Amino acid sequence: MKVFECPNCKSPVFFENTVCQYCNTSIGYNHYLDVFDIPNNNQDNFHKLCSNFDLGVCNWLVDNNKNTEFCLACSLNRTVPNQSNTDHFDKWTKLEIAKHRLIYQLLKLKLPIKSKLVDEEGVAFDFLSENNDENKLTGHANGVVTIILSEADSVHREQLRTQMNEAYRTLLGHFRHEIGHYYWELLFDDSNIESYRNIFGDEREDYGEALKNHYNNGAPSHWNQNFISKYASSHSWEDWAETWSHYLHLMDTLETAHCFGITFNPNTEYVKKLVTNTCPNPYKTENFKDIFDASIALTCAVNSLNRSMGLPDIYPFMVPNKVLQKLTFIHNLLKKQNIK
Repeated sequence: MKVFECPNCKSPVFFENTVCQYCNTSIGYNHYLDVFDIPNNNQDNFHKLCSNFDLGVCNWLVDNNKNTEFCLACSLNRTVPNQSNTDHFDKWTKLEIAKHRLIYQLLKLKLPIKSKLVDEEGVAFDFLSENNDENKLTGHANGVVTIILSEADSVHREQLRTQMNEAYRTLLGHFRHEIGHYYWELLFDDSNIESYRNIFGDEREDYGEALKNHYNNGAPSHWNQNFISKYASSHSWEDWAETWSHYLHLMDTLETAHCFGITFNPNTEYVKKLVTNTCPNPYKTENFKDIFDASIALTCAVNSLNRSMGLPDIYPFMVPNKVLQKLTFIHNLLKKQNIK
């Protein structure tokens, strides 16, 4: 995520800001131009704030010429909590922050974003309590991403992470994983499915049985030589979604580092072997190896800083060559994708 610029005083603005902290100007994110603008500016009266701004869950702008009250990100919501349930509403607020960051990145990747509420081929988000709709779980089905509100409870999420022996579990990670399932359906057809199977395996394997086997017997031995996580080893579709989410992790963190101008200039030769000189803009970099090398340098540095503070690694994963091939496959696929 890059740092933006206040349209009034040119000071730095961060993605969730609604007011410039330097000049106190009201601002909103204009996804059409990827900038922050002043809502309903008399000189450029084209954009108004999304209706969810009044609920404190959105700072995106809507084109005044479009007959809609919701921005692109909020237009994808199908089920949201009622304001009267303050606990559920507060959890949804946290989830919306993560979802808006997801949509920002999908726009960066030039992926199609359509609401299922107006197009059956689109995507929709349901934010549900654990007791809602027959105890549905976080997941994806037929273009509907379901997120259980309890995921926004950090204590509950950490308990699940430990219980399921996961190295990493975040709100943004959930969104990235589940949206990967949605885009799998759009990205592959008879013309390229064999290239997918050569990398990720045959998705025609019985999904239910594969998950049952995974939960009963665990990951295969030496799973870490071929997969980014244990769960990725359960089925081809989960391998895709897990790898996809990690691709988005690497791209977003590297864009942040690029925006801050992070460079590496170690003063010892052996440390130089870990790093590259600069962090490129990943969305303008063709060769994924350049992205990957810079990401390794970045995560090594930040993981080491975290350890100096007694904190866990921000990226607690080793990426074997087989996973690098999968990440490269996704990058090259998106560079040439032409889905509508």
